[in-house]
Amino acid sequence: MSDIVIVFHSGYGHTAKVAQAVAEGAGAAAKLLPIDAEGNLPEGGWELLGAAKTIVFGSPTYMGSVSWQFKKFADASSKAWFTQAWKDKLFAGFTNSASMNGDKLSTLHYLFTLSQQHSGLWVGTGLMPSNSKAATRNDINYVASSSGLMTTTPSDAGVDEMVAGDLATAKVFGERLAAVTARLA
Repeated sequence: MSDIVIVFHSGYGHTAKVAQAVAEGAGAAAKLLPIDAEGNLPEGGWELLGAAKTIVFGSPTYMGSVSWQFKKFADASSKAWFTQAWKDKLFAGFTNSASMNGDKLSTLHYLFTLSQQHSGLWVGTGLMPSNSKAATRNDINYVASSSGLMTTTPSDAGVDEMVAGDLATAKVFGERLAAVTARLA
């Protein structure tokens, strides 16, 4: 089983690419667990989450919150909640939207709240923002999020046109998750 399980929904492929970058940063300890277009996990997904030390939630931000597919997964996680099966696991989260802000923080708050309902421990980015005059869009944490990973992809950009700095930030976030998991879990 994997120490870090990244459970995510991706509507157009952008969030999946962020999930892959987080997993790449986390290394062999990470496993991707995609939520399908109908909001379901693949066979064995619930068992994988149960065995994980760290669960990372990922969803695009649609209309200021998670996708309905992710929400279906979250509602189904009430079975694990009822028995406190994920208590004291580490949790983290990420989101992508087309606008620089795009109300991504409300999505991260949703993911954080879900982790707290499961009695988990939240891991933020641990990154300083790139907010000086010299900062460029390709710098690490240019979107400047501490509570979880935020990435921005223009609405008319394909998956192969995602901002390199955001994907690099996702890899650094994955490295942090692997280090924190090794130290605390």
